[in-house]
Amino acid sequence: MSSDGPRLGEAARSVWGKTDRKGTSPVGWLPLWRHLADSADVAGRLWDDWLSPAVRRLVADELPGGDTDGRTLAVWLAGVHDIGKATPAFAIQAPALAERMRERGLGYRSGQINADRRLAPHATAGHHVLADWLQRQGWEDPHPYAVVVGGHHGVPPTDEQLRDVRMRPYLCGDAAWEEVQRELLTWMTERSAAGDRLAQWRDAPLSQPAQAALTGLVIVADWIASNEDFFPYVLDSADADRLRVGWELLDLPLPWLPAAPPDGVDGLFAARFDLPAGATPRPAQRTVAELAAAMPAPGMMIVEAAMGEGKTEAALAAVEILARRTNASGCYLALPTRATSDAMFGRMLSWLRRLPDAQIGRGDREVRLAHGKAALNPEYDQLRFTSLPSGIAEDAGGTDIGVHAWLAGRKRTMLSSFVVGTIDQLLFAALRGKHLALRHLGLAGKVVVIDEAHAYDVFMGRFLDRALQWLGGYGVPVVVLSATLPAHRRAQLMEAYDRGRLGPPPPLTWRDRGKPRTDPYAALRTDLRYPLVTVSSEQRGATATTCADSGRGVEVRLRRLDDDVPVLAELLREQLSGGGCALVVRNTVARVQETAAALRAMLGPDIPVSVTHSRFMAVDRAAKDRWLRETFGPPGSANRPQRHIVVASQVAEQSLDIDFDLLVTDLAPVDLVLQRIGRLHRHPRADRPARLATATCWLTGADWNEEPPQPVPGSRRVYQTATLLRSAAVLLPHLDGAPLRLPADIAPLTQAAYGDTPVGPAAWQPTMAEAEARRQDEQAAKEQKANAFLLAEPGETSLIGWLTGGGAVADDRTAQGHVRDTDAESLEVLLLVRTSEGLVVPPWIDGGGALVPTGSAPGWPLQRLIARCTLPLPRMMTDPEAIDDVIAELEGRIDLRAWQDSPWLSGELVLDVDGDGRADVAGFSLHYDPDEGLRVARAA
Repeated sequence: MSSDGPRLGEAARSVWGKTDRKGTSPVGWLPLWRHLADSADVAGRLWDDWLSPAVRRLVADELPGGDTDGRTLAVWLAGVHDIGKATPAFAIQAPALAERMRERGLGYRSGQINADRRLAPHATAGHHVLADWLQRQGWEDPHPYAVVVGGHHGVPPTDEQLRDVRMRPYLCGDAAWEEVQRELLTWMTERSAAGDRLAQWRDAPLSQPAQAALTGLVIVADWIASNEDFFPYVLDSADADRLRVGWELLDLPLPWLPAAPPDGVDGLFAARFDLPAGATPRPAQRTVAELAAAMPAPGMMIVEAAMGEGKTEAALAAVEILARRTNASGCYLALPTRATSDAMFGRMLSWLRRLPDAQIGRGDREVRLAHGKAALNPEYDQLRFTSLPSGIAEDAGGTDIGVHAWLAGRKRTMLSSFVVGTIDQLLFAALRGKHLALRHLGLAGKVVVIDEAHAYDVFMGRFLDRALQWLGGYGVPVVVLSATLPAHRRAQLMEAYDRGRLGPPPPLTWRDRGKPRTDPYAALRTDLRYPLVTVSSEQRGATATTCADSGRGVEVRLRRLDDDVPVLAELLREQLSGGGCALVVRNTVARVQETAAALRAMLGPDIPVSVTHSRFMAVDRAAKDRWLRETFGPPGSANRPQRHIVVASQVAEQSLDIDFDLLVTDLAPVDLVLQRIGRLHRHPRADRPARLATATCWLTGADWNEEPPQPVPGSRRVYQTATLLRSAAVLLPHLDGAPLRLPADIAPLTQAAYGDTPVGPAAWQPTMAEAEARRQDEQAAKEQKANAFLLAEPGETSLIGWLTGGGAVADDRTAQGHVRDTDAESLEVLLLVRTSEGLVVPPWIDGGGALVPTGSAPGWPLQRLIARCTLPLPRMMTDPEAIDDVIAELEGRIDLRAWQDSPWLSGELVLDVDGDGRADVAGFSLHYDPDEGLRVARAA
C-alpha cells in the first residue's frame, strides 16, 4: 500500500483511531485504517518471528488450512480489532474529529449518544459489528471469532453487554455508519487474504484455548502498533517501510528453538550442569530424562524424590527434552516464595548459558524474574540494565541473556521465554482477571515446572487444579516436583491436567447402568513406592515408575522434647559441647524471636545464636539467605563455624541447600517435618562432631504428656489441628525408638498422615475425630471462598462472559489476596530511619545513611535503594480490625505526594523508626533490629 493510503471512501478514511497524546504529531491524530493496517502487519511479524511454534500449532490445528490459515486469521483479527471505533459511541469522544466525520456523512444525535455511549465500549461494539457482518455472510455462530475483537481490551463482553448494544442500534450508527463498517471490514479482509477463507472458517469453531491465545496475540499486536515510538502518527511512508522501522525499533527476541540434546542422559547432564569430577546423574535424574523422552507429549510428569536428590536439575533436563518434542520455546519455574524464586533464578541463568539453540547465531534469551520485588534481585537487576547482545556464542550454541525492555512492562510477565517466579503467577492463570489472555498466551508456549508441590494448601490447590486444566487444554507440558506429595494429591493433580488435555469424562447414560465404574487414577492413590516418577498415559490415567535411590540414605533418631526453653537450652549446651551447628525451627516468628532471646541469655556468648524468618526488610532478608547458604552450605564452605545455633521459621524448610548437625523442630504437618529433616546431615561431612555423628531430630512444640499431645497455640493458628495430630500419630512409632529411615519412610509416613485410615492410639481417636470434622468444615468453606474468583474450566463455547462473576481482578497485589488463603491483607512498608536532619536510608545497609527527600521525588539510584527497604507487617497489624487504622496513621505521618510519579515508590507507605529502631503505630509498639527483624507488641 502506498503512503496515500488504501482505496477507501472519504467517509471511511475520515474515521479516527488514535489521538496524539505526546503532541509530536503534525496532524494530531491517526486514522483508524492506519492503525488497523499497522496492527495487522505487526500480527504477521509476531506470528512469523516471535510467537512460540507450540501456540502456532494450537491455533493451526483447529483450522482447515493449517499454519497458513492460522497466520491469516491472526492478521485478519488484528486488522479488524478496532472496528468498534467506527461508531458514534466512540467517535464522539473527540468532538473536533467527530465533527470532521459528520461533514463526510457520518452523523449522530449528540445528546442521545452521550447519554448511553458507556454501554458500547469500542471492544464490545466491535464484537457486535463483526458478528453481525459474519452472520450476513452465512455464519451460524460467529462469536468464537468475534469475541477476540470483543476481548482485546482485556475483558471479553458478557451476553448482557452485547444485548445492550443490540438494543441501542444508534450507538453503532445508522446506514451510513454501517456502510463504512462494511467497507473497512471488506478492505481488511481482502488486504489480509482472508476473503477466500471465511467460508472455510465458518465450519471450524475455535476452542476456548485457541480463542484466548488469539486474543492475547491481538492485544500484543495492538499495544505494539499503538506505541508512538514504534509507529508515529504520520502518514508519509509505505506500509512495508513503516513496519520495518517499527519492528527494528522494537527488536523482539526470536523464540528459542530447542536443539537435539546430547546423546545419552550422561551427556546431557554433563553438558548442561556443573557436575563434580566423575559424577554421573542420580537414578531419579536418569529416570526423569528417560521418561521425558518416551512419555506422551504433551503430558504431565510428577517427580517424587527425597530432598537433595537433584530434582531441579532433573526438571530442567525434562524441560529441554519436552520442549523439543512439543515445540515449546521457553519455561516457567514456579516456586512457593520470593526467596526460593530468587535462589532458583541464579540456577536457571547458569543452565541457560549452557542451553543451545537449534540454529546457532539466531539471537539471545530473554528472561524474567516474576514477583513483586524482582528488581531487588541483584542478578536480575543487572540484566535489566544490560543491553541484549546480538548473537549466540558460536562454539556450542550457548547464549547470552538479557531482559527485554518492552517484554518487562506491566501485564507482560509471562511473555518472556524463560521466567522464574512465585506460584502466584501461575495461580493467576486460574483467576478471573483483566488481560488474563496475555498470561495464557505466555504460558501456552512454555514448559511449566511446579516446585515444592506439597507446599500449597487446599485453597491454593483449587486454583492450581484449575490452572492445570487450562495448561492441559493448551497442550503445555508440566513437571511437578515434590519430596513429600500425598498420594491422593498426586491423583488429583493428574486428573485435573487430564480434564484439560482430554476434556471432561463423558457423562454416564442408561447404557452404563449396572456396569462397574473404573477409576483411572485409583492406582495413583495407593502407590507407596519411592522415589516415584508418574507420567501421563495416552488416555486418562498415568503410569508410575520407581527407581533406585542414590544411596544417600540416612537413619534419623526422632526424640520428644518438652516445650520448655530451659530444657531446650540444656539440650543444646550438652549436644554442642564438642562443637556443631544446630537448627531450631519454630512455627511462628514470635516463637523464633522469644526462643532466640532466651537461648542467648541462658547459653551466653560461647554459643552464638542467630535468627532467620520472614519479618526482615527485603535487603536484610536477602543477606540472611545468602549468609545461610554460605555458612551452612555443602562441604567446602570456608565459613562454617565451630559452634552455632540458628533459630528459624518456615523459611528454612524450602529450597535452601543448608546442612546442620542437629535439628529441633516444632510439631508440624508430617511433610513439613520431613522437609525440615532434609536440612539435617544433608551432606556427608568428615568433620562432623563425634557426639552428633548420628542424625537426631528433637520434636517439640507440643505437650507430650497429653493424649493426644496438645500442639502449642501458635502452631494451631498456622496449621489445622487435625493435620498436626495425624502427624504426631504417624511419627509416634519413631518417637518410641524405631529410627526414621530416609528416603525409605518418606512415602509411607506422608500417605498415612494424609490418608483416610485412622492412625494413632485408641485414646487419641475422639479428639482426632472432632478435629477432623472441623478440618472438613474449614476445607469446604475454603473451597467455596476460592470458587468466588475461580475461572471456569475450558469449555466448548465462545469466551463471552469468560471473566464474569465477582469482577475481574485488576492488579497482581489484589490478585494475590484471592489465590492465597488469608483473612488478613498483606501490607508492606518502606523502613526509613528518622534523624535530626530528616529521614535517611537505614545506615546498616550498603549505601545506607543517605538523606531521603519527601518534598520531591528522590533521584533514580536513591529510589531503588529505598525500594530495597520493604518490610512486611505482621498479621496482627493487618487483620480487618486493625489495618484501616494502621494505614491511616502511616499515611498521615509523612506527606509523600511528591513520590507518586515514581515507578519505585508510588503508593508505598513509610514506617519511620528512631535511631534505636522503635516506633509506635495505631496502638502497636514496633522495634526493628537488623539482626533480629521486626518485633511487634500491642502498646500498653
